[in-house]
Formats: sequence, structure tokens, C-alpha cells
Amino acid sequence: MSRKKIALIGAGQIGGTLALLSGLRNLGDVVLYDVVEGMPQGKALDLQHLAPVFGCDFAVKGTNDIRDIQGADVCVVTSGIPRKPGMSRDDLVKTNADIIRKVGEGIKTYAPQAFVIVITNPLDAMAYLMQQVTGFPAERVVGMAGVLDTARYQAFLAEELKVSVSSVSAFVLGGHGDDMVPVRSYTTCGGVPIDKLISSERLDAIEKRVRGAGGEVVALLKTGSAFYSPAASAIQMVEAYLFDQKKVLAAAVRCTGEYGLDKVYLGLPIILGSKGVEKILEIELRDEERKALHESAGRVQGLIDIL
Repeated sequence: MSRKKIALIGAGQIGGTLALLSGLRNLGDVVLYDVVEGMPQGKALDLQHLAPVFGCDFAVKGTNDIRDIQGADVCVVTSGIPRKPGMSRDDLVKTNADIIRKVGEGIKTYAPQAFVIVITNPLDAMAYLMQQVTGFPAERVVGMAGVLDTARYQAFLAEELKVSVSSVSAFVLGGHGDDMVPVRSYTTCGGVPIDKLISSERLDAIEKRVRGAGGEVVALLKTGSAFYSPAASAIQMVEAYLFDQKKVLAAAVRCTGEYGLDKVYLGLPIILGSKGVEKILEIELRDEERKALHESAGRVQGLIDIL
């Protein structure tokens, strides 16, 4: 069997990390595309030299020609400007929308059968725009948000409880912004409900930090935004698709009546396999969680209206 082809659209910090993780996890051959001349080629050459160290048999090509994504099985889109200190994800909407429109046309032309994962911010609105531009079925265009937001929640909870991160199970739903919804009612540690282990006041503080975690990273870095964890989160989604894992995770998907929402892209629990989004899971939420989810959807809809 030939190896799968993974097209990484954007060769910045996230794109380069995606290329590295794709090789280390033997996911397939990589095309690293960017409009900046020399950058994708340089990173590809560096990765080519890394491959023998770890015994990774994968081809990696850096390019400034979108035609080189021809026939890709998966496209992961990171193109766009990153946040800077003082900026919200929403501040990026108009600039990054123009970029997503161009990228979407390229994917539609050269990788018409690809599964598309959008990381560009504001993520939910950009995933919506990508699906509109490509015309792909909604189950083949998703946004990477819930995996990352959930991982941040798990990390902070594990730190609080001084336990392995693998012991914490959680969901963070809603838009990838300051009004995301950590779902406390479905969060456990070793099967024990989290509110049996941590006080409500302390959970409020942890969940507030989860909502602002991306901004916390931006403020510390000063010259960009998070890249290791977003790349790792997207790789988990790529693996679930390529290996038909039927994995339950949170992702930005197009709502078709679930949770009383329609047409908007929003972070919801899904089953992800070889057909893409194989099912959106409707779980029973507490009244305050459902209200917060609808408020988050309204915020995303406002960005979509701008588009």
C-alpha cells in the first residue's frame, strides 16, 4: 500500500510541528506549503535530515506551489496571522478570512477528496467559511478546538489533583474563545465526578483559566501563539481519521439541529472515523451548561455574520 498524503497548509510554528509529529508517528508523506519563499523548503530539508535519527520512513516536501497538495488525503490548515498580546481571536476574522478563501479554493481544486482540519483563528468561523468555499460535505470539514481546550482543562485539573493526566476525562464544548464551555457534569478523575474532588469555587477559577489559556500563552511568548499543543491536538484528529479509530472527541462541526442549534459551526462531542464526522453525540447538559453553549453559539454566529 502507498503511504497516505498529508498536506499542511501553512509552514509556521504549528505547521512545522505538525510535519514533525506526522513523521514521528508514521502517518504518511508530508507536503508543507506556504507562501513565504524558502521557509517550507528549509523546514522540509531539516526534517529530511531528522528522519534517519529516528528511523522514520516518510517523504517531506516544502513548496510555495499549492498544486503540490494534489491528491492529499488530509489537509490541515494553519494559514493566517497568529494572535499577538492584547488581541482576541475575533480580531483576526477579516484578515484570516481572505486567506482561508484562497486556501479553500486551492483545496477544492487540488485535493477534492481530502478531510480538512482547520486551526486558523477565529477557528469556528474559519471552519464554517472553509466548508462554504470548498463545498465539501460538512462531515469532511472540521475545526480543531475542542481537543485542545479539553486538553488544557485536563492538564489544569491533573495539576490541581496531583494525578496523571490520563486519569482525567473531560469535555470542553462551544466556540474556541473566551466563552468556551467546560462541561463540569461530564468531567471525572478515575471515574469520580470532578465536583466531588474539587470545590465549586476552585473549579470556577480553573475553568476561567482554561478559557484564557491561549491568551496566557500569547502573553508569555509575546511574538506568537501556542503551537505545540494545537499541533498535537490536530494530529490526534488526523490519526482518528486515517486509522478509522471511531474516537469520541470534541471538535468544531456544523450543527444541524443538535442542541437546538442549526447551521453554525461549534465545538460538540463527535465520533471521528474514516468517514470524517460519523456522528454528533447529543449528551444531556445541565441547564447552565446548555445556556452557556447557546451563548457561545451566538458569539460564533456574530463572526459568521461578519463574513
